[in-house]
Amino acid sequence: MKIPIFQIDAFTSRRFSGNPAAVCPLEKWLPEETMQAIAAENNLSETAFLVPRESGFHLRWFTPTLEVDLCGHATLASAFVLWNHLGDRREVLEFHTRSGILRVRRRDDMMVMSFPVLPPYPCDPPGDLLEGLGKPAKEIRFAGETERSGNYLAEFASEEEVLSLEPNFDLLGRLERCGVIATAPGRQADFVSRYFVPSFGIAEDPVTGSTHCTLVPYWSERTGKKRLHAVQVSARGGELFCELLADSVEIGGRAVCYMEGTAHV
Repeated sequence: MKIPIFQIDAFTSRRFSGNPAAVCPLEKWLPEETMQAIAAENNLSETAFLVPRESGFHLRWFTPTLEVDLCGHATLASAFVLWNHLGDRREVLEFHTRSGILRVRRRDDMMVMSFPVLPPYPCDPPGDLLEGLGKPAKEIRFAGETERSGNYLAEFASEEEVLSLEPNFDLLGRLERCGVIATAPGRQADFVSRYFVPSFGIAEDPVTGSTHCTLVPYWSERTGKKRLHAVQVSARGGELFCELLADSVEIGGRAVCYMEGTAHV
């Protein structure tokens, strides 16, 4: 079987930066083990699979090791492929996912996603987190339905502290289905972040839309702003333009195509 495949750099307007995601449009679902094998073969932080439905599309995301509940950059990449490569003319795209219905709309030269609000709350941080970060944080919170599935958020005093982190990924990997967001006020943005997810098979994710469901309400509370400019200060780097609404977070960004072709499965 042959299926189309695209590799898109998301949350950037320059190739070789942002977060690369693979997008595979399908007519119907492949067996789950086949989709997981494709994601492992791609070896990107996320591979997205799209299947059309009467209203919009079904959308699923796979890391190299497992399926995840929510992914921002691969959703942005999927919308980019539909609009720029597959001829979809709808102004708003609707994706049916494990996290409910997600919508993406066009605004000038950007794509804007509407995602759920996932504010963090105070928690008792585990020792593996504190030791794994290597530096003491000003504050640590947690966002998720259970302490075994979600993200820890660690605030540091400065962008320089976040940039200088050298985490122990073996220790952070013991947090099972939990990622770790490191964040601080930015020098030229409202805030910066990095995201470590070794328990999902990703040491550091280059740019992460879904973490901004937590970062935006957190920094909105601290700054008093509803509109926030964010930069993820990974090695590749990425830029996000966010707004906190009453019941959602809008996350805007750009994308470029790096590669398109055919996968043989």
